[in-house]
Amino acid sequence: MTLLQANTGTEYIIRDVVTDDEELNSFLFSLGCYAGEPITVVSRRKKTCVVSIKDARYSIDNQLAEAILI
Repeated sequence: MTLLQANTGTEYIIRDVVTDDEELNSFLFSLGCYAGEPITVVSRRKKTCVVSIKDARYSIDNQLAEAILI
């Protein structure tokens, strides 16, 4: 299941980040978004998701949310 399909307010564990873009992978790693870390979808907008990772909140677009497997 991808992060885009996640229920709002439920904590999930990141299983994998599926992307061929090394720069994007490095960016997500710097946010603390990597396999084994808990992640929660706080809210959804039309084109973005607000997620909570390690006591911080980030707004990510839906395309990026699809790359994060939970």
